[in-house]
Amino acid sequence: YGNFVDDLRVYVRGGTGGMGYPRLGGEGGKGGDVWFIAQERTTLKSIRDRYPQKRFVAGTGANSSVKALKGEKGKDCEVHVPLGISVLCDGGKQIGELNAAGERFLAARGGLGGSLATNFMPCKGQRRIVRLDLKLIADVGLVGFPNAGKSSLLSKISHAKPEIANYAFTTIQPELGKIMYADYKQISVADLPGLIEGAHANKGMGHKFLKHVERTKQLLLVVDISGFQLSIKTQFRTAFETILLLTKELEQYKEELLTKPALLAINKMDLPCAKDNLNELMKQLQNPQDFLHLLQEEMIPANTLEFKDVIPISTYTGEGIEELKACVRKSIDEEAEQENEEYRKKKLLLLQTSE
Repeated sequence: YGNFVDDLRVYVRGGTGGMGYPRLGGEGGKGGDVWFIAQERTTLKSIRDRYPQKRFVAGTGANSSVKALKGEKGKDCEVHVPLGISVLCDGGKQIGELNAAGERFLAARGGLGGSLATNFMPCKGQRRIVRLDLKLIADVGLVGFPNAGKSSLLSKISHAKPEIANYAFTTIQPELGKIMYADYKQISVADLPGLIEGAHANKGMGHKFLKHVERTKQLLLVVDISGFQLSIKTQFRTAFETILLLTKELEQYKEELLTKPALLAINKMDLPCAKDNLNELMKQLQNPQDFLHLLQEEMIPANTLEFKDVIPISTYTGEGIEELKACVRKSIDEEAEQENEEYRKKKLLLLQTSE
């Protein structure tokens, strides 16, 4: 997975409280807390490099004394983490998430200082091992089998410079790019490592890839018009079969993924026979039910993806790229409008019920 880190286990411990002062009933200071704070331009790799021990311990509370009967609170430990982090306990249960800059999560609470209730003895802080799990946040996620041309497409529509080559699995870590429009609007696009059959069962880069699709607002499936074959040992798949297989993988990982708005980019239209293949594919997409008998039972998804637009493109000649950018923009704007509309309706309902 190269240098990209999307999962980190860390040890967190709240500070111990300060000693109480029995003679005068003094109270020790509370131990410091450990906080995770979401911050832009931070990566899990930078946390790992800066803190190789991966231990975060807050300060101890001050002891109570004649000069200060109430001891000072211990120093908090603040850890800056990237946006899109899920915080999991060591058992795998999610205990919090940080999605917007400035959001905070209390990872370990400091211990109470010594007081009359504790016989003036301080309490230790909370200690545990937590896992930071990153899921990329992007407007559009590129989904497709290896070598479908996702990286080439990303380099054509944005300023990202992913590695491109004529073999499967060139992309071994997620790449983020931004499409820039004439009116300065920006749409972020994530190019994710290629799926393979059985990805939902964690084959290839299965879950490492699929978990990043969860946070993208929309899906853009990139399919090679001439079909796909991973190696000599695996079966050749036509473009139509590829679309169904991708749908099946998404569905078996998490059914909610199929409720996301989706676009379909049909790549490599510069190849000979591409036009004939496209006509055939369009027929199959209009009535997918009529062609399901061509596939084995286990390849057929329970639900098919509804595509808002189907755009034939060629990343080699640049054909259809501008049209694709326009379709992505239109789709994102429509969704935003719909969300605003729902928000307005909710506000109206709240106003009406409060009156």
